[in-house]
Order: sequence, then structure tokens, then C-alpha cells
Amino acid sequence: MSQSGGTFEQLLEAHVRTLALTLRRDTVTNYRCVARRFLGYLQTAFPQVRRPAQLRRDPHLLGWFRWLCEQDPPLCNKTRADYLLGLRRLLDDLAANGHSIQPDLIRREDFPPLPQYLPRPLPPQDDRLLRDELRRTDDLPANALLLTRATGIRIGECIDLALDCLRQIGPDQWALHVPLGKLHTGRWVPADDRIRRIVARILALRALAPPARLAKSEGLLLPRCGGHYALYQTLLRALADAAKRAGCSGPVTHRLRHYAASRTMPRRSERSDRRPLGYRVACAPAVQHAA
Repeated sequence: MSQSGGTFEQLLEAHVRTLALTLRRDTVTNYRCVARRFLGYLQTAFPQVRRPAQLRRDPHLLGWFRWLCEQDPPLCNKTRADYLLGLRRLLDDLAANGHSIQPDLIRREDFPPLPQYLPRPLPPQDDRLLRDELRRTDDLPANALLLTRATGIRIGECIDLALDCLRQIGPDQWALHVPLGKLHTGRWVPADDRIRRIVARILALRALAPPARLAKSEGLLLPRCGGHYALYQTLLRALADAAKRAGCSGPVTHRLRHYAASRTMPRRSERSDRRPLGYRVACAPAVQHAA
């Protein structure tokens, strides 16, 4: 049954607010960005389009595809594909909710080809400088980043580690239990002596945290003042500050964690499979890094 009410802009904004009830903050931000970009294009090029039922593949969607290709500076294929994927999801959801929308507005052949993504760790010299600076800093954020580097887990997964995440799974065998995260599945990461020392240091520093932080962090390895997002921003700032002090090029978190893949997984081919560490795709060949 067709639902009534609202302009196209109002319908999209209402649906994004609904998505915010179940999706991650960053995911919702991406959907909101897609909606605003598409609506901004329509308001400029086709101001008469006020309802989803008025949308046509030609000229509205095809015109938007061309508009994305003409941006300056240009958008990479991955960004353009993300815009198409996000808008297709929003339109499909509106149609599923009973709004009149023409089918097949965005087709498979509309998506630009994606380059093969080969994640790479930091250059060895930058990695050593950053590692040494994090060890010198030796506070909770620095040790959390060292744990990310040593295990290959994501920053978000590190934030959600349980207090008892380090567990003995056999004689002289330890593993770090990584909770549900970006891949929507938990996993075990082997923990050598170095990883166990980092966890032990985090526990020692955690015991010194103010009671108010510990009260907000019951059952979690990393104490926090606010929520998940606030601690995520704290770790990003700590990484940027450590890189600046160390004099190395500004790293991003995914390159920091790729050290673990380059160190722990054998080099099998030019595209070694590092999925046991939680990678969606194969990674770049291993590079010799400091421990």
C-alpha cells in the first residue's frame, strides 16, 4: 500500500533517522551524505522533482552519474560506487515501505570498476619510529595502539575488548578473543609473549584509572570517559600526536594494524591470504618490520 506524506527530502531524512536506530554512527553519516548530495543535485538540475514517484532513470539518475564523474577534484571509483550503493539502498527501502518508485533506477552496469585493494603496512622506518614513540609514551592510548599493531585488530574492535579477552586455550597457548565487529563475527587471535605483555601493561594502567572511568567501563579492557565514539577519537588523536613527535609520516589506523599481517603470516604469493586476522581481502606482500 502506498504511503503518503512529505517531500522527497523529508522522506529520505526520516528514513535515515530510522536507519540510525540499528546501524553504526559512521554508516548513518554515509547514508546522510549520499542523500544530501543527491538531493542537492536534484534541487539544482531538476528543481521540479519533489516526490520519489517523479524520479526517472533518464534524465535524473543518469544525469547524477555524469555529475559525479565531473567533480573537481575528481572522485575516485570507490567513492562513486559507494554513493551509488548508498542511494540504491535508500531508494529500495522507500519502495519496500510502500512509496511509488520506478524499479531498476540504478543498475549493476552503472557501478564503476573498483581497483584491487592491497592494504599495506607502514614503511619499516616509520613503523620503528612510531613503535618506539608509543613505547616511550606508555599510557593507555599508546598501549592500545601497540596492541592494535601487534594483533592486527581494528581500533573499534580494540575498544570493545573484554576485560578477560586474553585466555589460555591450551598448554602454552594463548589467544585474544575479538568480539563482534565490522565483519559481524567474533574470532580468536594468537597471543605471543609480546601481546600478553601489552595486555598486562594495559591492565596495570587500567587499575590506576579514576573510579568514575572504571565505573563506566565495567567488563571492558579499556577504561573510558564517554562512549565508544569518544574513545575512538581519543585513540586517533593519540596516534596522530605520536606520529608527529616521532617525525614519521602521518599513519592511518588500518596501516598500523597491517604490521601484524606482514609479520605473522607467511609470504605465500603476491596476494597472501590474511583473512585469519580479520581482513576482507588479501593483503600486500610481507615487508620486514621490527618487532
